[in-house]
Amino acid sequence: MAGRAQPSGPAGSGGGAPGLLPLLLLLLCAAAIIPRGHGQNLVTEDVTVVEGDVATISCRVKNSDDSVIQLLNPNRQTIYFRDFRPLKDSRFQLVNFSNSELRVSLTNVSISDEGRYFCQLYTDPPQEIYTTITVLVPPRNLVIDIEKETAVEGEEIELNCTAMASRPATTIRWFKGNKELTGKSEVERWSDMYTVTSQLLLKVGREDDGVPVICLVDHPAVKDLQTQRYLEVMYKPQVRVSQNYPMQGLTREGEPLELTCTAFGKPQPTDMRWLRVDDEMPQHVVVSGSNLLISNLNKTDNGTYRCEASNAVGKSHADYMLFVYDPPTTIPPPTTTTTTTTTIPTTITGTSVPPTASAEALPTVHLSNASLASRPSDSRAGEDGAIRSVDHAVVGGVVAVVVFAVLCLLIILGRYFARHKGTYFTHEAKGADDAADADTAIINAEGGQNNSEEKKEYFI
Repeated sequence: MAGRAQPSGPAGSGGGAPGLLPLLLLLLCAAAIIPRGHGQNLVTEDVTVVEGDVATISCRVKNSDDSVIQLLNPNRQTIYFRDFRPLKDSRFQLVNFSNSELRVSLTNVSISDEGRYFCQLYTDPPQEIYTTITVLVPPRNLVIDIEKETAVEGEEIELNCTAMASRPATTIRWFKGNKELTGKSEVERWSDMYTVTSQLLLKVGREDDGVPVICLVDHPAVKDLQTQRYLEVMYKPQVRVSQNYPMQGLTREGEPLELTCTAFGKPQPTDMRWLRVDDEMPQHVVVSGSNLLISNLNKTDNGTYRCEASNAVGKSHADYMLFVYDPPTTIPPPTTTTTTTTTIPTTITGTSVPPTASAEALPTVHLSNASLASRPSDSRAGEDGAIRSVDHAVVGGVVAVVVFAVLCLLIILGRYFARHKGTYFTHEAKGADDAADADTAIINAEGGQNNSEEKKEYFI
């Protein structure tokens, strides 16, 4: 509740019934001579309304004693006396009337309606309280002005946003896309209205082309009031060189090379050209628009190739460094008859081949031109085949050596055991057949003990 008790004064009248005017004058005179009260029984609230909307004024009595309630305008003219409207202004309409409340609406509110409105209660002593109507006026126009319609990247441009004829003064905020920026505002007052102008200094780049700059208003009378302008920024070309062929891998001698140059700018580049940095372009290089083709690379083509593009803003370029590598190495396929000679014995189904077998006894391999032509020409395949054949030969040789060594060992052991097989006799055994015991056999042996030093053993 925003109000306070005030002394009651003479109530003006904008017209009414002739018989009612003397009564009103009598009541006003009586109120003038009655001691003033403190407004403890009256209740009201301040009203804030947007221009053109409806304002509602309510005068309420806490403890009603059937006293008369009256509503007066800022000029102390009676708007309503009980449920009667003396003031001839059809914008005021009675919303509710009772012993405890007088509620009145005011349509199409304007700035001239702003001020204090008085609620009076004719008690002893009479009571009075006031309510204030505040009228809000939204900005009439919201305009963005740009210093340059078309800017060049790197320039700093000035933007101004103006909110005219608002009440109270508005607050202006700036946005570039979703990013909020800071501007500088100035406020001018014209009578009861305010005009606010905000200035924004913005350095633009190519990434700002087509981005909206938004001017947004913060004001209690309006929500989401904004305007925007799209930036138009010119920038020099952005150049890129791509390799079409070979798509992957090294650039080798004897192979082709194809490059493509692409450029984007505003305005779109119209002049594109290829050149060789620090050297002349080779005569066998073919340039067609944005494409560069070398059908047969060689070491003299090494160097840096540049694509240049230009527009009204400026010139840009992109470089491609070419290094020609050696061609891939290849192993030619055999074109003559291949003969394989070995001295390693092999065993086939129990039959041993002597190590002195001649090369003529082994099979020969004849390769025809047709079979050679059917083989792939990839150098890597030839190398893999040669490696595999070498591996097989080594493994076969090792196996043959092991088998030969085992056979030789078996032959030697067989001959050794065959020569040591049988019964062996010594001179001591002579006469043992006729001897009754071992001592007698020794005495009867040829030569006896006297010839024992001449005994010899013979091994056959």
